[in-house]
Amino acid sequence: MMSFEKIVIQLKQLIPGHRILTDEDECRLYDCDGLTLHRGVTPGVLLLENEQEVIDAVKVFSAAGVPFVARGAGTGLSGGAVPLDQAWVIDVHRMREIIELNPLQRTAVIEPGVINLDLDRAAAVHGLRFAPDPSSQRACTVGGNIAENSGGPHCFLHGMTTRHILSVRTVLADGSVLELPRDGGGIDWRGAFIGSEGTFGITVQATVRLIPRPQCVRTFLVSYNSLEASCDAVTNIIARGLRPAALEILDRLTIKAVEASVFRAGYPRDAEAVLLIELEGLPQELEEATQKVREACLSAASIDFEEADDEASRERLWRGRKGAFGAMGRIDSDLYVLDAVVPRTRLAEAISGIQAIGRKYKLVLSNVFHAGDGNLHPNISFDAADPEQRKRVLSAGDEILRLCVSLGGTLSGEHGIGIEKRDHMSLIFSAEQLETQSLLRKAVDPQGLANPGKILPSGRGCVEAGFRGAGHQRRTQQVLGSDSKDKGVPPVGDTP
Repeated sequence: MMSFEKIVIQLKQLIPGHRILTDEDECRLYDCDGLTLHRGVTPGVLLLENEQEVIDAVKVFSAAGVPFVARGAGTGLSGGAVPLDQAWVIDVHRMREIIELNPLQRTAVIEPGVINLDLDRAAAVHGLRFAPDPSSQRACTVGGNIAENSGGPHCFLHGMTTRHILSVRTVLADGSVLELPRDGGGIDWRGAFIGSEGTFGITVQATVRLIPRPQCVRTFLVSYNSLEASCDAVTNIIARGLRPAALEILDRLTIKAVEASVFRAGYPRDAEAVLLIELEGLPQELEEATQKVREACLSAASIDFEEADDEASRERLWRGRKGAFGAMGRIDSDLYVLDAVVPRTRLAEAISGIQAIGRKYKLVLSNVFHAGDGNLHPNISFDAADPEQRKRVLSAGDEILRLCVSLGGTLSGEHGIGIEKRDHMSLIFSAEQLETQSLLRKAVDPQGLANPGKILPSGRGCVEAGFRGAGHQRRTQQVLGSDSKDKGVPPVGDTP
C-alpha cells in the first residue's frame, strides 16, 4: 500500500491543500454519522467541490489500494458514513448546485450535496415538489438519500427515494464514470445502485423526478388514551380503502419531549399517543375521505380530533413530528434511533413487544414511526458515557430487530443497514443470498475499496462509542506515523 505521505503529495497536486484535512482533531469530526454508537478513524478528509475532483481522488485511492467512504451531511442513522479500514472520507457536501430545473419535463439535474428541502423549495416556485421528505429534510443531502434509499413521512403515498430518481451519474471505485438511466432495457443498474450505501461508487450527479404540488391538503391530529388504539386506527383507515399521504404516530414520552422543546406543536400532553394524518387530492375528493377518516379514528379510546384549518396550523402540527428526534435531547444526552418494519396489521403487537424489551433492560424507550407502512422507529435515550448502560442499549436494539423480523418484518425501512445491522442480515437472507450480494459487490468493486465493512456481514472491526482500545492507536500510527502516539490519538476497539 502506498504510504500516507505519498498519497497526500499526490492529492495536493490535484486538490487545493486547504481542502485536504489530515489534522487529527479535524478528522475526528468525521468519525461517525447520526448513529453515534459506532465510530471509526480516518487518516484524512477531502472537501471536494466538483466531479473532476471526485474522479481524481478516487483514481489516486484506487491505484494505491486505499479505501474511501463518501459523505454528505452525515445525518445517516446506520453508520453508513463511518470510515472503516483506514478509509479516507470524501466529503461532497460542497457540490450543491441545482444544475437545471425543467418545469415542463418536471425534472431537475442536481449535484449530490443539494439539501433535500432546498430542492423542494426550488421546485415549489413552479408548483412542483420533490416528494421524498426524511425527517432530516432540512439538513440531509439528496446524494445521501440516494445512497440509503431514504424514506420519510410521505413515502406511504409517494414511495421511497428510488421512485423519484430518473438517472444517476456515478464515479466507480476505479475512478471511471458511469451513467445509470432508469429505463434502457437490460439489468436495472440504477435500481441496484440506489440503496447500495456507497459500496458501488459515489453519486456526482442525478436527474430527479418532480411532481405537482397537491391542489388540496388536509391534516388531522387524533389523540388516544393508548398507543395500541392509535395503531388500530391506522388499520381501520387502510381497511376503508383510503390512501393517506402520511400516517405518523408519536407516543406519550415523545409528546412530552416535543412539547417541552422549541418544536412545541400543541399536542395534548395527557394523550398516550397521537396519530398525525395527511390527505392529498382534489377538494371534493377529500371531503368524502375526511368523513371516512373520522369514522375510522373515533372510538372509545380516542380523546380528541383536530383538523388544521390553515397552512400555519398545518405547519405547527408537522413541526412536532419533524422535530421529534431533536426534542429527544431533553430526555438524555444520547439517542439511538432504530429502524425496522413490521406488517401493518401487527403494529400493536410489535409496539407491545418493544415496550416490554425496554422494561426488561430498564431503558427509557419512546416510539415515533411511519405507521402507514409499518416502519417503526423505537428511540432509546441514554448516556453514552456509561458503558453498562450502553451495553444494555445494544442488547435491547438486537432484541427489537429480532422481534420485528419474527413478526414477518424486515431490518430497515429507510435508514439502511450500514454497520448497525450488517450482522443481522442472516436473519432475512440465506448464506447463498448473501454470497450472491457479495459477488455483485465484487463485480462492481473488485478491490473492495468503496465504503468497506458495510451492509454485508464481515469480520471487519468498527468502534462502539467509548470503547476505544489499543487497536485504534496501532492503526492510526500505521497511517499517520509512529509520532502519533504522542498526539492524544484516542484508542479504538471493536464492536462487541
